[in-house]
Amino acid sequence: MKKSLQSIVAIAAFAFAGLTTHAQSVPKILVVDLAKLFENHWKTQEQNAKLQADEAKAQDQLAQIQKDGNALVEQFKELDEQSKNPTATAEAKAKAQGDAQKLYDQITQKRSEQNAFIQNTSNTIKQRFQTFKTLMLEEITKTAVDIAKRHGATFLVDKSGPTLVGVSNILYYDPSLDITDEVMVELNKDRPAITPTPVTTSAAPAPATGSSPEITVPGITPNK
Repeated sequence: MKKSLQSIVAIAAFAFAGLTTHAQSVPKILVVDLAKLFENHWKTQEQNAKLQADEAKAQDQLAQIQKDGNALVEQFKELDEQSKNPTATAEAKAKAQGDAQKLYDQITQKRSEQNAFIQNTSNTIKQRFQTFKTLMLEEITKTAVDIAKRHGATFLVDKSGPTLVGVSNILYYDPSLDITDEVMVELNKDRPAITPTPVTTSAAPAPATGSSPEITVPGITPNK
């Protein structure tokens, strides 16, 4: 009888241990919105303000290139008219044609300068933002993971990105599992008292040559 009782106790203890192990192995999953955290991070707002200021400066430089090019075009038009003036001497026409050709070469160079400036500026700003974004997402992810671990989570899932079929990674979750706001509070602990606010500007360097005013000579197709 004593041995039977011991056997029952042993079996019960084993079963309890199995239940405890099973309970401990149940995963705890939390969710977070990395896109929201990135977009609303004060460092992102600060970076956007800097980039917009640089875009405004670049637009001023682009406007000056355009102005210089248009001035050359006006000079070209005057020389072109002189070369076609029926009252002008053959020598005067030849000189005007020669000078007009030199100006046209300068206009072509200015056009190339404009296109190169637009492309280089666009690439530089995009690269700066991409580098910043990569570093910021690493920082945000680390903070989110630390908070998830404090909650005893075994999985932390980002709910912001779509799948390959264009739907959310998460179809349903209990709102109590979302730690986005908690992570945001943690990220803003070191926020300065005053941070730059991005200003919406209509003057931004064109990302490609096709969307920018082109320096053209009337009656002549630009060389691309």
